[in-house]
Amino acid sequence: MAGFGALLRNAFGRQKVDREAVERVKGWARKALRASSETVLSVNEIVCADPACPGMETVILVMEPGAKTRAYKVAKALDEVVEQDISDALDL
Repeated sequence: MAGFGALLRNAFGRQKVDREAVERVKGWARKALRASSETVLSVNEIVCADPACPGMETVILVMEPGAKTRAYKVAKALDEVVEQDISDALDL
């Protein structure tokens, strides 16, 4: 399904997110950030409307207690993201 993003169709034809891909990216981000168990990570695939964008991109939100939420972007569909993309996005 590479190239089409991590959205799948359920039995009713509705789109659902590939949970395996979400958890994989969350794990890489948590490891790269050395995030505590209190840190909440959110991973979403969105369509970027900006003409300079590649179309699909993956957004990682990092929410730590007492800190502003940080957002990191990978200019790829969720199912195309590899571990190095996370390091690059986090500037590590």
